[in-house]
Amino acid sequence: MLVVVHQAHSTPGRIGQRLSLRGHGLDIRRPALGDPLPADLADYAGVVIFGGPMSANDSHGFIREETDFSARVLAEGRPLLGICLGAQIMARALGARVAPREDGACEIGYYPLAATDAGRALLDWPGHVYHWHSEGFDLPKGAELLATGETFPNQAFRYGRNAFALQFHPEVTREMMSVWIVRGAHRFGQPGAQAGETHLQGWERYDGAIDRWLDRFLHIWLGEAAAAQPGALEAGSTPTETPRRPAR
Repeated sequence: MLVVVHQAHSTPGRIGQRLSLRGHGLDIRRPALGDPLPADLADYAGVVIFGGPMSANDSHGFIREETDFSARVLAEGRPLLGICLGAQIMARALGARVAPREDGACEIGYYPLAATDAGRALLDWPGHVYHWHSEGFDLPKGAELLATGETFPNQAFRYGRNAFALQFHPEVTREMMSVWIVRGAHRFGQPGAQAGETHLQGWERYDGAIDRWLDRFLHIWLGEAAAAQPGALEAGSTPTETPRRPAR
């Protein structure tokens, strides 16, 4: 499984753990730090592009590279999952706009989520999810809206059979959240942001439903048996990173 993260300390979190439980080795790459993206995707079961503090509209070379790479993955019809920034990069690759709200409102903390008819037909969704963003995406042409929110109306979409974009962060563990609310405390003064204590309270209240949803969602995304493969990691353990193959 190809995993794209954007900072030296970033990890795939709970999604990485669940993919490892399904028997997938993780090829973790950081294009922002100079890692190349593979030219050949034949050996990958799928691609996950995670979040980061940068914008999908930035002029950084790696953002353009990831946008072009996402367009190629989509064109090849391979499983692709975008989380927050990754979802916005997917939207840009499909020709949609990514932008902040005019009033500057953000989503940092837990906020309500409502599934559309298409989303409910796919699976049951949690009522609140964890966010950390100040930009949102328009729904790309040809995409199917799966979930909506109050501040940013487009929260999840599906493109084709196996490409999904999520504006929220189901990968976040409690340990990750604790780091985020310390390193990102300066952002709690933004319009709409929740205080760090509220994040931790939200974890206790909402994370069980998110955790259960994630297993079902990954099963649908990858079309794999829900049971872990023999010899897979125990739940909560650290995902393994496979040695990187040279780009071909």
